[in-house]
Amino acid sequence: MATASIGGLASGLNTAEIISQLIGLESAPQLKLKGQLSTEQTRLSALQQLNARLATLAATSGSLADSSQTTGPWSTLKATSSNSAVSVTAANGATPGAFTVTVGRTALAHQLAFTDAHAKSDVVTGAGTDVVLKRTGQPDVAISTTGGTLDQVAAAINAADKGVRATLVKVTSSGAGDSYRLLVESTTTGADGTFELTAADGSPLLGGATVRAGRDAAITIGGIEATSSTNTFADVTPGVTITLGSTATGSSDVAVSRDATSRSAAVKALVNDVNGILDAIATATAHNADATKAGVLSGDSTLRRVASGLAEAVYPADGTSLSAYGIEVDRYGRFTFDEAAFAEAYAADPDATTAAITGATGFAARVEKVADGASDKYDGTVTNAVSGKTAAIGRLSDSIAAWDDRLAMRRTTLERQYTALETALSQLQSQSSWLSSQLSALTASKE
Repeated sequence: MATASIGGLASGLNTAEIISQLIGLESAPQLKLKGQLSTEQTRLSALQQLNARLATLAATSGSLADSSQTTGPWSTLKATSSNSAVSVTAANGATPGAFTVTVGRTALAHQLAFTDAHAKSDVVTGAGTDVVLKRTGQPDVAISTTGGTLDQVAAAINAADKGVRATLVKVTSSGAGDSYRLLVESTTTGADGTFELTAADGSPLLGGATVRAGRDAAITIGGIEATSSTNTFADVTPGVTITLGSTATGSSDVAVSRDATSRSAAVKALVNDVNGILDAIATATAHNADATKAGVLSGDSTLRRVASGLAEAVYPADGTSLSAYGIEVDRYGRFTFDEAAFAEAYAADPDATTAAITGATGFAARVEKVADGASDKYDGTVTNAVSGKTAAIGRLSDSIAAWDDRLAMRRTTLERQYTALETALSQLQSQSSWLSSQLSALTASKE
C-alpha cells in the first residue's frame, strides 16, 4: 500500500532523492540478475539458431543418405538425345540404358481448307444459318452462326468450343474489298481428330474443302514401332518420355544415365552445410581472455562435442578415406570437396561412389547421426541445452520479479520512516516555537 511522504517539509532534506538513492543501492543484486538475464537470453538465442541449423542438416543429410533410385537427390537421371528435334526426359525410377529412336512421322491435326473465297460480310451458309460438325461415331453438332456471314461462321465455330478452331485467311485484296478463305482444324493431333463441316442441309460448305487428314506420330525403337496421337510418347520405356519437334526426321541416339552432376551438387551442398555449422560453432564458442571478444557461448562443451563429431564423420568406420571421392579435411579443420575427383570416381565406379556417400554407414548417414543426436526434439544434446537455458532464464525472471516486490516494500518502509521523521521534526519545531513565545511573554511581564 502506497504511503504519502512529506518531502523535507520540516527538515529541509530532499527525502525523495534520498529514498531513491537508498533503493538504488539496495537494488544492486537485482541489477546483477538483470545483467545475467540479458547474457543468458543472448546465449539462448545463439543455441536456438545453431539447433535449428543442426536440425536442417540432419534432414538434408538424411535425404542424401537415402540411395533410393525413385526418390531423393540420388534418384536423378540424365537423358540425352543426339537429335535436337527429339527431346528426352527421364523420371525417377527409369532404368539407365541407351537405344536408337527412328522418326517415322510426326502427328498432324485434321484440317479443312475451304475452296471459295468471300468477303467477311458475305452470307455463306446457304438456305439456313447453321453449320454442322460431323464426326464418325458421334452425334452431329449444329452450330448457330446467327446471320450466316463468313465472319460469323468463324466466330461461331470458335465460340462453340467443340474441338475445332477456325481461322480466316486473306487471299486477295482489291478495291472491291478483301477476300478470305475459311480454314478449320482439330484442336488436337492424331487420326482420331477427323471431322467434316457442312451446311445445315448437309451440302458442301463454301464449295467443299481440301482435306489434310489427321495422323498419329510414329517412332521405331529396335524394330518395334510405337504410335501416339500427339508428338509425345510418354513412358515409351518405363520412366522415359520422348517428344518430337514438329519437323523431326531421321534418327536419334538416346541415352539415360545416372546424373553425376546432380549427385556432385548434392554432396557439395552437404559439405558446405557442415562447414557452415562448424564455422558458426567455432565463432560462438571461441575463447578470449578479453570477455568482450570471446564467443557468446565461449567454452560450451556440448557444442564442441558436436563439432568434433561432425569433423570425425569424414572417416569411415573401416579406416578408409573419402579422399578418393573428393572429400577431405584441411589443416584448419574444414571440409573440402573436389568435384573433379568425385566425377572421376563416379565415372569409374558409380556403385562404390554411391555406397561411400549413401546407405546406413555412408558419409551422409554419419553426418545425420551427429546432427540428429544434437538436435532431436526429444533428447538432442543441444535441444536439452536449450531447455536448460530456458529454465534458467525462467528462474532469473522470477528472482527479478521477487526483487521488484522486495524493493517496493523497502521503498514503502523508507517513505514511512522519513514521513515519521518529518512529522516528529515538525512537532518539535512547533513546541520550540511555543516555548520561545512563552519565554518571551514571561520576560516581558517581569519588566
